[in-house]
Amino acid sequence: AVLVTACLSEKPLEGVDFLPLSVDYREQSSAWGKIPGGFLKREGKPTDREILVSRVVDRSVRPLFPEGFNYEVVITALTLSADERYDPDVLALIGAGAALTLSPIPFYGPIAGLRIGRIEDHFILNPTYEERLASSLELIVATSLDSMVMVEGGGKEIKEEVLLQALYFALDKAKPIILAQEELAKRVGKKKLPFVSPFKEEDLWEYVKDKATSSVLSALALRDKLERRRMLDEILEDLSKDFEEGKRGELLYAYKKLIQTLMREKLFKEGVRIDGRRPEEIRPIKIEVHPFERPHGSAIFTRGQTQVFATVTLGSREEAQLVETIFEGETFKRFMLHYNFPPFSTGEARPWGPPRRREIGHGALAERALEPLIPSEDDFPYIIRIVANVLESNGSSSMATVCAGSLVLFDAGVPIKKHVAGIAMGLATYQDKYVILTDILGDEDQLGDMDFKVAGTREGITSVQMDIKIKGLKKEILAEALERARIARNYILDKMYEAIPEPRPELSLYAPKIEIITVPEDKATLIIGPGGKTVKEIREKTNTVIWVLEGGKVSITGQRKEDIEAAKREILSIVSEVEVGKEYEGKITRIEPYGLFVEILPGKVGLLHISKMLNPPKDLKSAYKLGEKIRVRVLEVDELGRPKLTTFFEETNAGPII
Repeated sequence: AVLVTACLSEKPLEGVDFLPLSVDYREQSSAWGKIPGGFLKREGKPTDREILVSRVVDRSVRPLFPEGFNYEVVITALTLSADERYDPDVLALIGAGAALTLSPIPFYGPIAGLRIGRIEDHFILNPTYEERLASSLELIVATSLDSMVMVEGGGKEIKEEVLLQALYFALDKAKPIILAQEELAKRVGKKKLPFVSPFKEEDLWEYVKDKATSSVLSALALRDKLERRRMLDEILEDLSKDFEEGKRGELLYAYKKLIQTLMREKLFKEGVRIDGRRPEEIRPIKIEVHPFERPHGSAIFTRGQTQVFATVTLGSREEAQLVETIFEGETFKRFMLHYNFPPFSTGEARPWGPPRRREIGHGALAERALEPLIPSEDDFPYIIRIVANVLESNGSSSMATVCAGSLVLFDAGVPIKKHVAGIAMGLATYQDKYVILTDILGDEDQLGDMDFKVAGTREGITSVQMDIKIKGLKKEILAEALERARIARNYILDKMYEAIPEPRPELSLYAPKIEIITVPEDKATLIIGPGGKTVKEIREKTNTVIWVLEGGKVSITGQRKEDIEAAKREILSIVSEVEVGKEYEGKITRIEPYGLFVEILPGKVGLLHISKMLNPPKDLKSAYKLGEKIRVRVLEVDELGRPKLTTFFEETNAGPII
């Protein structure tokens, strides 16, 4: 059960040209019958998962508000009760659409939210957690009654036609949810508040169009983003002189609408975009692999005025991210991609703070694109962290991050089998015509009708994100966009394979060395020792990091191979069985008049009887000290597992057995 509320401010927010919408999705541990971890034992700031679900809800409902709506809207979704089979995020999406539909807030809903999976050749509606693990596809789709609004998800190199089938499967299954909300609205829905879009004010629109059209066309003719932006800002500042402060919001909307209209007219009349490219043309690509020696892998991927510098760092198991999930409790995350969007990348003069929601969302999108290609822990026992810093941005920085991320994995020697590339597609409609745009700019994203990001290999799609801003997107348009994205993706992949055709055969000199050994599962606890004492001693002695994993596997990490070998010898000696006839160098742990007790393996102490000593001294206590090393041979092991030792190393001199 998810409680979803929608609240509206009493007064509009003046002087803004965007919808002031905020969405907060929260999961409380009590919904699963658990107490939060940590010292405070209560929920804190939103987790990455909560932020990602909030973004999905936001992107689904935002296009369905009236154009120019500037009242503050706050949607809050709180998970009240949930089981461990189904994810409640889809309920939050449905609830947001229902809350807005029932409320007096102007909203062109309702919407439905669905999760789509695919096992073998069958699509599954709202799969369970177990089904999701076996699924080759996972999508969250938000739809209205007759068209898609938002898509988020990915798959294991799925074909374009399969994705298209999944989307229309979702559209069909959404209808009962939509109709139920419409019926509920008829019964208990509130009357919608009147709202007049600023674009209905013909005088304002005509004024802006007459005064600014010529100047805006001159600005749109500039190919450089910063020059174009600077000139457009100057035009707006000139327009603002004739308007009072309270009318600035309406002016901003009208001005934005003018820019959008003129961009589209230029595109449809001249067949070129604002940077001079044809609709299907990709910006120039430049790739530099391994520009720096010290990171374990590094690359710079540049596409037009968008540039991403990425590094990859390889680490041990103890450096994995500890994540608490609904379905698995506390678990380790061994592949991470962190996306940073510093203000200087767009020429903004503001401090660089902690990651914002957009950065977390873009990082998750790029991470999802690469994750299906990451080798298993058995094949590659490293923790992998990619950091992508956007150095310059003019659109599609998340897809440039996918490309840069793939390049650094190859550079670091991570054995992924294929490169992954990403491309952002756009759509412009004008009257009854449409044009699909490849590799969209930032302005084309903001002023276009669709933002469709597709990432994958030559074999298929691994990640997809789509935001649609118009109603009734036709199936043939979507199919054409997917095909154009496939062609563009393959073009970029060609460039990436030219730069680095396969993963490097060896890891960086600066990367840690990791070896995994297997020991008898019932003896793994001996390596840890009481309170972790034994494993701590081995770590300190060999300067390594040791993790005892499931199934009797032990991970050993060190900077030097000789340290790993030393740790391996220590571990194997702990789990080894005492062998009759084998010689050992042991440590004296106890001295008695009748003999010495010698530890020949960790936890394995045998008796060296005085009669089994070669040239025994008269007084053992004066001849030997505790902790002294002594070489012995195992004569036998009794029924209780206790070794009997001797210092006779030749069978002929072994003496009588007592």
